[in-house]
Amino acid sequence: MAEPFDILIAGGGMVGATLALAVARNGYRVGVLEARPPGEPGQPSYDDRTTALAYGSRRILEALGLWQGVADQATPIEHIHVSERGRFGVTRLSAADENVPALGYVVANRAIGAAWLAALKDSSVELITPATVQAYRVHADGVSVQIRGQDDATRELRARLLVAADGTHSMLRQLAGIGVHERDYGQTAVIANLTPGRDHGGVAYERFTDEGPIALLPMSEGRCALVWTRPADQVDVTLALNDADFLAALQDRFGHRLGRLRKVGRRAAYPLKLVRAVRDTAARLVLVGNASHTLHPVAGQGFNLALRDVAVLADLLAGAARDGSDPGAPALLDAYSAWRREDLDTVQTYTDGLVRLFTNPWPPLAHARGAALAALDLCPPLRHRLARQSMGLAGRLPRLARGRAL
Repeated sequence: MAEPFDILIAGGGMVGATLALAVARNGYRVGVLEARPPGEPGQPSYDDRTTALAYGSRRILEALGLWQGVADQATPIEHIHVSERGRFGVTRLSAADENVPALGYVVANRAIGAAWLAALKDSSVELITPATVQAYRVHADGVSVQIRGQDDATRELRARLLVAADGTHSMLRQLAGIGVHERDYGQTAVIANLTPGRDHGGVAYERFTDEGPIALLPMSEGRCALVWTRPADQVDVTLALNDADFLAALQDRFGHRLGRLRKVGRRAAYPLKLVRAVRDTAARLVLVGNASHTLHPVAGQGFNLALRDVAVLADLLAGAARDGSDPGAPALLDAYSAWRREDLDTVQTYTDGLVRLFTNPWPPLAHARGAALAALDLCPPLRHRLARQSMGLAGRLPRLARGRAL
């Protein structure tokens, strides 16, 4: 007899784990299928990268009781400074102007991973690992999922709802026959931690160049998290530079707002693509996070968008639990898609548009960009609207995003 779950989540990274912890509170029996055991170095969600958590994401995590697990390792972003290399325009956003303690926070992925895994151990969630989905079948009242585990042994599990939180190359999305719209930016993100000559002062810098944006985000101990977008055909050369030459090249592109860049840590690189699923639901299946949408890291929206996926789905599932209704019902899945569509479309258009706009070399457009940044800085209503969007506080918000328990 297959083990009965209410909800099975494929993927135990930051998104899948957050969703599991959220929905388990409503009495659902929840299982998480994860290919790599906790703490294994290859676990991609908890690697050396940092995550910029928007203020709205802090609200979600606080409502779930997860924020305290990372709060003491979260560096606040008190200001955001946006500029373009070689142009005069600058836009500044301030937490004080928005009457919030911070616009966002920078946290190491490994710190998030440790906190989430500790929370999972203290919850009713069943973590099934190693486990990879091989196939699934839809029935009238649920799904049966074939998984491969230790020593290639296979078994079948049953659930009423299946959630794909298994990343950009989602196996579940492929098994469901859901296609994607994809754009290769021809860019690669080079990431590292570095130490600048000046105190970052809680400022996150987004500097656009003709080759792509550079982000320097405030971290603890006076360090900054670097996300340097490089043309794909130059990334090997960039990674091969010694530390001094790497910092000199970065300094030339970024400028001296943080003084002389003094020290850089281990570097890694990740290719950048836009991947958006044609649809984010199928019969008894929901896509969340990168399985549904993978965006360019400009403006740091990716994980925050995924947390709003989690918050909306958890909101709808909490309602189903109160009503005693089917968590995999078509009406619930349709409601999820409709609720998420505007937010997803807005953020995709915003991030993709920024990349295209600031890499377009057409001179009249280049001059207009500088003027637009300067004008935005001088227009409080537009700055406020941009800040609300960046903080994840725009549009129709689920209860968790309003700081309310489910």
